[in-house]
Amino acid sequence: MDENDAAIVDRVRAGEVDAFRVLVGRHSRNLFGMAYRMTGNSDDADDIVQETFLRAYRQIDRFESRSSVGTWLYRIAANCALDHMRSRKTRDEVSPDGDNAAGDGIEQYADTGPSPDRGVYDAEIRDRVMDALDLLTPVERTAFVMRHFQDTPLAEIGRALGLRENATKNTIFRAVQKLRRALQPLVGGAS
Repeated sequence: MDENDAAIVDRVRAGEVDAFRVLVGRHSRNLFGMAYRMTGNSDDADDIVQETFLRAYRQIDRFESRSSVGTWLYRIAANCALDHMRSRKTRDEVSPDGDNAAGDGIEQYADTGPSPDRGVYDAEIRDRVMDALDLLTPVERTAFVMRHFQDTPLAEIGRALGLRENATKNTIFRAVQKLRRALQPLVGGAS
């Protein structure tokens, strides 16, 4: 029996608490992917996913079925990630010597190619990309990740961030421009 998400939400609203686990099982992997791309840290991504589902469970009666459950969860996850990145930035500003583990967890995705030089080059690329992503504001980073990693439609990104469509487009455009400038040395003279 493969029930749709809306039917599961109805079961949760009716008091069937265990039904929520089905939503967690269906959506946690995609939410983790988005959170990881936004934070660059697997522990932070785990925390964001957990907070997303906690908020969703508490607010299940507010779900209005105007969008899919997946879209609703993405919106909550994007807001959780934004909150997390803002609080991390505040913590880093207060304690610049603090342990900022923005790159934690990336090494588990390292290329295991045959050449040691290739491994060093790949690690440098990953570090440069993570540094470039850190140049973006939390809203720019969220919009960029949702658009280019999650392939989220502009209207949905705008709803998640509370932006109109043109502002959403401009935010993504600014993010792309910043990333191009930051990564230009890696691609040389290519455009």
